[in-house]
Amino acid sequence: MRPAERQTRIDLAACYRLCSFEGWDDLIYTHISATVPGEPNHYLINPFGYQFDEITASNLVKVNTQGEIVDPSSPYRVNPPGFAIHGAVHRARPDANCVIHLHNTAGIAVSAQENGLLPLSQHAMRFMGHLGYHDYEGVALTESEGIRLTESLGKHPAMLLRNHGTLTVGRTIGEAYVVMATLIKACEIQIAALSSPQLHLPKQSVIQKAADELHAGGAEEGILEWPALLRMLDRFDQSFKD
Repeated sequence: MRPAERQTRIDLAACYRLCSFEGWDDLIYTHISATVPGEPNHYLINPFGYQFDEITASNLVKVNTQGEIVDPSSPYRVNPPGFAIHGAVHRARPDANCVIHLHNTAGIAVSAQENGLLPLSQHAMRFMGHLGYHDYEGVALTESEGIRLTESLGKHPAMLLRNHGTLTVGRTIGEAYVVMATLIKACEIQIAALSSPQLHLPKQSVIQKAADELHAGGAEEGILEWPALLRMLDRFDQSFKD
């Protein structure tokens, strides 16, 4: 195995473990995928039937754009419908080297609110003008819905799938994770704030200023945060590297 693929496997397994650590997993469902360096149209994804805290670098499965296993001798299986969203996004967004799709509670709750994510916090302001929305069309993703979904995502780094969940993309696994962590935090803050009968919103000019500053012109995120997260994971359990 080439060193670049080995490192991608370690980072992706770490991402699964971190999501589990935060309680963002949903039994054996939802997925995180990453492109295989130097192998166009090949991606790594979790084996179906495994929880996020069981994912390791070696049990990640390599699939093509249709979610079919590349290595027929693999002892694992995948959930092709589960890869449908990921495959559609990877095909439409060559810059999306990592796609995270979760069913986290706060994200689903905010996605079900008519006005979506509100600029109630600095975390939320980061996404003002940089967040897509896609209406729920059912459990199975058809090819035509895949096109509509990626149109809804556009060039944004994140999206709320109405009544369904959250989705983020990143040029790196670390970037996709940090964007997801920020989005979930924003959703959790909103759910907590809505317990009050009165809400305070900053001026629109301030919201726009903060959004521009926090988006930082599209600069890569996670450069400093990701190594720190890996160090934390190393202190608890290094088995994700196996």
